[in-house]
Amino acid sequence: MTFKEFNFDPQLLSGIDAIGFEQATPIQEHAIPVIMQGRDLIASAQTGTGKTAAFLLPIINKIMTGGKQDDNIKALIVVPTRELAMQIDQQLEGLSYFTNVSSIPVYGGSGGAEFSREKQAFNQGVDIIVGTPGRLIAHLNMGYGNFDNLQFLVLDEADRMLDMGFQDDIVKILSYLPKQRQNLLFSATMPSKIKDLVNKILKDPEEISLAVSKPAERVYQYAFIVYEEQKVPVLKHMLAARPMNSVLIFCSTKIKAKQVRKELKALDFDVEEIHSDLEQKERNEVLMAFKNKKLNYLVATDILSRGIDVEDIELVVNFDVPGDVEDYIHRIGRTARAASKGIAFTFVGVQDQRKYNAIEKHLGYALPKGKIPLEFGDTPELKSHQHGGSKKHGFKKKNYKRKK
Repeated sequence: MTFKEFNFDPQLLSGIDAIGFEQATPIQEHAIPVIMQGRDLIASAQTGTGKTAAFLLPIINKIMTGGKQDDNIKALIVVPTRELAMQIDQQLEGLSYFTNVSSIPVYGGSGGAEFSREKQAFNQGVDIIVGTPGRLIAHLNMGYGNFDNLQFLVLDEADRMLDMGFQDDIVKILSYLPKQRQNLLFSATMPSKIKDLVNKILKDPEEISLAVSKPAERVYQYAFIVYEEQKVPVLKHMLAARPMNSVLIFCSTKIKAKQVRKELKALDFDVEEIHSDLEQKERNEVLMAFKNKKLNYLVATDILSRGIDVEDIELVVNFDVPGDVEDYIHRIGRTARAASKGIAFTFVGVQDQRKYNAIEKHLGYALPKGKIPLEFGDTPELKSHQHGGSKKHGFKKKNYKRKK
């Protein structure tokens, strides 16, 4: 289905064409007509399937074609992290480039000047606000912002917001909003705790569920069963053996992220790190360099497992097995976005095996096990009812030191 078939305003179609969108993804094809009909919606789809555009496009179109233009806030999009707020705002800017729809991202971690700019937008009027719960409440508590004509409330990554303890914040935000509005809840997963939130917010919603909690088909996944002390040497070996333009490495802690970055930097890899110890400005600069391919290797904590939209990430490495299955899905979902292909490697230490077994059980199949070169010594046995796949993914030996 092409985007022209949705009968969007011509100016919006110009923005869609400029971005290069042609065919709607399944979540867009199912969700956009429901939203345009004015119905509440609860939708789940795996990461990287285009669900952001699935709610942005009909919202922009409705604001453009809604008749009277005023200074009231017309749509509020609530997200769990500043990275996701920035990503959505960037896509919003692109899609609405040829329209008169205005927007602003609102998130913590920025200075007083940014807060003042956000306050001005609340007071003078802006069509769409994309914000994190804490920052939104900071503004709402000060009593400004006209929500009388709010048409849309969007909760994106709702499961993540509940995991991060934002349920009370969401309820408080709702108390500032008019009762009559269209509610859209998007989530990669639909755990039972979402149901309570749905019952409080949505009215007779349409439900859409597409490929919930499964990796994209074009992600080629491999596991490497190793001892903890083998992880760094094996990572160095595989990156030196097969240089790539865009590699994202996830670590479970800030300490490990710093260590891995230091080890790779010593071998002249073009690598930086992102975690909560960095100032927001530093994180923005690193992420932009990675996005623009000026930086080839990025080591991150789960702060980037959601809310990062970078094209053509060739390889995702789970240096540690994530704490829960959904984090695994989101991590590897950073590659093979849209219709592209990607590779995901997971290092499974002895202490990671229980978590890894839960991932295989959830996936319903055993991942192929990568072959560790003999030079790294013996590797542990995977204690599981599922052992390996038939494929092996090996690496030819190559010197660690990279040539500039």
